[in-house]
Parts: sequence; C-alpha cells; structure tokens
Amino acid sequence: MTAALAEPRREAAVSPVILSVEDLHVHFATSRGVVRAVEGLSYQVRRGEVLAVVGESGCGKSVSALAIMRLLARPAGRVAGGRIVFDGRDLLTLSEDAMRAVRGREIGMVFQEPMTSLNPVLPIGLQIEEPLRIHLGMNPDQARARAVELLQLVGITDPQRRLDQYPHHFSGGMRQRVMIAIGLACNPKLLIADEPTTALDVTIQAQILELMRDLARRLDVALIIITHNLGIVARYADRVNVMYAARVAEQGTADDIFLNPCHPYTMGLMRSVPRLDRPRGERLETIEGLPPNLLAPPAGCRFAPRCQFKYEACEKEPSLAECGAGHRSACHRAHEFATGRLAPAAIEPLAARAAMAADTAAPLLNVRHLKKFFAVARSGGMFARTIVEVRAVNDISFSIQKGETLGLVGESGCGKTTVGRLILRLETPTGGSIEFDGRDIAEARGDELRRNRRRIQAIFQDPYSSLNPRMTVGQIIAEPLTVYRLAPSARAAKDRVAELLSQVGLFPYMAERYPHEMSGGQRQRVGIARALAMEPSFIVCDEPVSALDVSIQGQIINLLEDLQRRLGLTYLFIAHDLAVVRYISTRVVVMYLGRIMEVADRDTLYGAPLHPYTKALLDAAPVPDPLAERARAPRMLKGEIPSPLSPPTGCVFHTRCPLADDDCRRVVPELREAGSGHQVACIKV
Repeated sequence: MTAALAEPRREAAVSPVILSVEDLHVHFATSRGVVRAVEGLSYQVRRGEVLAVVGESGCGKSVSALAIMRLLARPAGRVAGGRIVFDGRDLLTLSEDAMRAVRGREIGMVFQEPMTSLNPVLPIGLQIEEPLRIHLGMNPDQARARAVELLQLVGITDPQRRLDQYPHHFSGGMRQRVMIAIGLACNPKLLIADEPTTALDVTIQAQILELMRDLARRLDVALIIITHNLGIVARYADRVNVMYAARVAEQGTADDIFLNPCHPYTMGLMRSVPRLDRPRGERLETIEGLPPNLLAPPAGCRFAPRCQFKYEACEKEPSLAECGAGHRSACHRAHEFATGRLAPAAIEPLAARAAMAADTAAPLLNVRHLKKFFAVARSGGMFARTIVEVRAVNDISFSIQKGETLGLVGESGCGKTTVGRLILRLETPTGGSIEFDGRDIAEARGDELRRNRRRIQAIFQDPYSSLNPRMTVGQIIAEPLTVYRLAPSARAAKDRVAELLSQVGLFPYMAERYPHEMSGGQRQRVGIARALAMEPSFIVCDEPVSALDVSIQGQIINLLEDLQRRLGLTYLFIAHDLAVVRYISTRVVVMYLGRIMEVADRDTLYGAPLHPYTKALLDAAPVPDPLAERARAPRMLKGEIPSPLSPPTGCVFHTRCPLADDDCRRVVPELREAGSGHQVACIKV
C-alpha cells in the first residue's frame, strides 16, 4: 500500500452526498409470520467515501443492499417504509424501467460468490460487454475495446485472450476481479460490494480490496462494503455502520468504532476477534447467546439479553443518539462508555498457556514423503483430450504429537484439504506413508480401515451441507453409534446423544430438531458432537470456523480447546485465517502449490518467519485497528497462484517471490533445519 492510500480519508467529509437511506424498513412474508429484516435504517454515503456495514448473519446487511438495488425477492420481500434517495431521486418511486436503467449504469454491485454470479455458459467478454451495450449503446467493437480496458484496470493480464474464456478458466480471485470490472463497466457513481472477499485467500483479498479502494479514490466512486471481517473494515473503511437484529447499533468513523466504541455489541465484536498484533489470551472473548428471532423480536433493547451492562432502562427501546461528533450509538449507557465511566473488564494476556502439553514421546501421526497425484482430462479441441497430472500433494512430511494442535495454512489450491482427506483415507495416497500410532494406514483396507476411522474423525467447513437435512440432530449423532455398535440399545444411544449434546454446549432437547432449525454455530456444535461420538483420539478440523460469524467463531474455538484439554484430543487444524491458526495451534505448517514452505512452532513462525511466502501471508493479513493499519505498509503479494496443471519448474513459489533468481527457477529447495524445530524450503534463507 502506498503512503497516499495509507492516509485517512479527508476530502470525503466535504464531498457531496450521493446516497441517503432514510428510516428504511424491509419485511419478508413467511408461512410463520412477517420477518422484520431491516427496521429504521438511516445513513448517508458521500462520493469517494468507503462505508463498511458489519454485523452477524441475519442482521440485515445484505437485505439493505438488495433494497437499494430494488432486488428483493418477490413477492415475499418488500420495502415497508422509508426512502432511498440516490443522486437526488427516491429509488423507491421509480418505475421498473427507470430502475433498470439505474442498475449497472449508476449503481454497480459485486456479489459474494462470483462463480454463481457469472453465467457459466457465456464467455467473460460477453458478460462484461452486455451492460456497455445496454446502458451506453456501444457497438460490438467499442464494447470489446472497453472490456479490454476494464480487465487491464482490474489487473488481469493478456485481456484480449481472456475475454474469450469462460468463468471456470479463472481462479477465484480473477473471477472476483471480473465481477468488479462488470460493476465498474459503466462508470457508476456507487458500487456495493457484498462480502467481496469471503471466498478469497488473504493475499488475493488484499489485492482486490486495494484495487477497489484505489478505484473509488481515483474515479470518485462511493463504495459500500458489506463484511464481517473487522480487519478489512479497519484497513479500508472511512465510516462504519454496525448492525444488530435489523437495526443500527452504532455509526461513526472507523477510528470512532474501533478506538472508542460506545455500544456493548461493538465492544463484544472487537474482543471476539483473534489478533495478530496482540499477545495471545488464554480464552477468546465471546458474546454468549444468539441474536433474537426477527419474527417476534423482544421489546426494548434487542441486545439486552446478551449484554453484561443491561439495567432497568434497557426494557425500553434506545434511540440512535450522539455520543461524539458524527458518532452515534443505540444504547442507553452510550454516554457512560464515551466518557470512560463504564468499560468492560480488561482482557488479560496469557503469561503461560494452560493447555495440555504435547507428549514428547513418539508422534501420534507421522507423515513421510506423502504424494497425491490426480489424472485430469484437459480439452485440446472439440474432440481431442489430453490427460494431465495434477500434483495436489507433492512429497510432504510432518508429524503431530499426542495432545498437539498442528495448524496447516496456505492459499486455496495449495493441497491443505487434500492432506486432510488423505489422513482420513477419503483419498488413497499416490506415494508415501501415513503412520498413525505406529501403524502405516496409507494402505489400510477392510476391518483395519474401519478401526482407524473410529480413532480419526473430521469436522467439516460447512456445518449445513455436512449434516443430513432429513435427519434430526439426535439421529445424526446416533448414526455412528449404531453403525459401529457403540451403544448396546436404543435407550443407551439416546442417553449418549444427550451426553454429547451437553458436552458441546447444547441442550439435550435439541436432539429433536432438524439442522435447518438451528443457527450456524449450533450446527457446527452438532458436527463436533458427531465426531466425538466415535471417541476419537485425532480430529481433522477442515476450516471449522470460516463459515461462522466472529462471535460464534470464538465460541467454537474455545469449545475445541476445552475438549482437547478434557479428552486429550489431537487436532490437525486446516484454515486460511492466520489469526485463528495462531490462536489455536501449537505448531504451524505453511503449504504452497502442493509443497511445504515452512514449519515452526507458533510463536517462532509468527514472530520470525523465514520464507518469503510466509512473510507475504502475514503482511497481507489486516488487523482490526485503523491506527495500526495506517502505520504499517503491507507488501502485497503480486500475481495469482500458478495453475496446478502446469506448475513452475524449480521452486514453485518463484513466479511470485521478490527474492527469486535463476537458481530458484532451476532448483527445487529441500525442507531443511533453520533452527530448533524450525524448517524452511528456500535457498535464499
């Protein structure tokens, strides 16, 4: 990031207002009643300003953006009240034809998942050119030239060739760039980005957000970013709206929200986030409980049931009142927070971790020279096909001690999940060994494989898709007990299910519920209970908290640590969130394109990384502190991960490495010792 970009936004304060949302109410009619998804939302956005909207799932962030675009699902969704004034016009009073002219032409939107937003059967070029022809009346040659210009603007090389390719030919980061190009095609005055980086790795995330903010500054485009990543908000936002249960809890500048929050919910969010720039606490702070049901929201302050500062006045609904210049909070005690008379207890840093010490005897899991190659058919024309070998995991070795948590990090496509699937024996290794408790399980079959699967379990990334929607929670947890005959009777299985639910912090009566009747955090707890039903000693945690809100994420991480201490569990924790991995892991393995780049204990890796790739990952990770973000100058990692179909020769990282030379293009670096337990695969270190 350049020094200019690091400066806080000053001119936005005097720029004209481009969007004014006034007392917006959005309702959805359901079979159970009316869901009040947004209530009384008001805010303004100025030209060139970046506004971030944050809050837990279901708080109304995305619905309010869809209301601006007039894209609410019909007939269930409707705007029940309020005004949306854009560039002097109330969008809610426009005809459908007039609104269709505004979408894309004056207001662009970048949706959360680019693969589902792009048409898979149309070339990228045609999708970029479509709004240019519809809104600006360009002929095919003009639209093509503008599409080339847009791809160059968003940093995609060789645009002429790329325009004729389809979405599946692009990486996740490149597809998101295409979505930004479409959003900017007609030079809109406002761009709305709904979770634009959720599916992206930290390095690509940094590229995309730097690009969006730079374009907003240069083109004087107002930018609304909807996200739950507080680090992103601290780095890029000028102003912030914090939403809770369909209402605004707090509004202010990024400095106001992060450095002087005046609402207990905002404080809870800030304290729930694992941070790279602070000492590790023994336990993550969490916001206990769940948001209210918007079918029948409680009277008074909606956060009161989860608030440690509630008192009698909270039975009445608080108004959004000033607690500083341009800083507003919907809390009866906001003035006490603003003046420092009331504050949460200080977070105590951990002097010495009280976790179960890792066993220093023989490792529980010992992976040696593990390989997994896939044969992939690649089209060479209408009838020609060539078979290409993808080396998803290419000669990696590591070990995990009993009672330890090994973090496995790296960008998408690096082979993290494949490693987990190989250990679970959901895939068969191409080569190498996987020793579990002294026995090689790489070639295990039949009864031996069944015995291993009792001791090695998994917690998956998406708690909804990994649970059978047609089975109750009790049936889901009881199934492995029945299959492996771990319960002598139906009554014993029911008692064991109740015990497991209590163990993961759920009530036994929830056994009668179906997955769709539970929150995301509760579903993930069910997934953990199902894994524990087998009484395993080792669990592969594959992105277990990435799909969860910040506050729920903290609850699940604390639960995993509690279970590890109580039951003596060992974890392989696969994730791309570096702060979460730092918090929960004992040691960390960094992977890139099928190979291990660096291995070290947690404190060494985060405090003194050696490999250029590890340094780039840490530099790209934002921290939730606007002052810290303005003070640091992160080095963005250039380029995309090379295709696994044609990996680079020599060091696989040399195409993106700032230190690379001719030797790096020829030599495959071995993983070598660089200190006590610290290994690195780089010839320049």
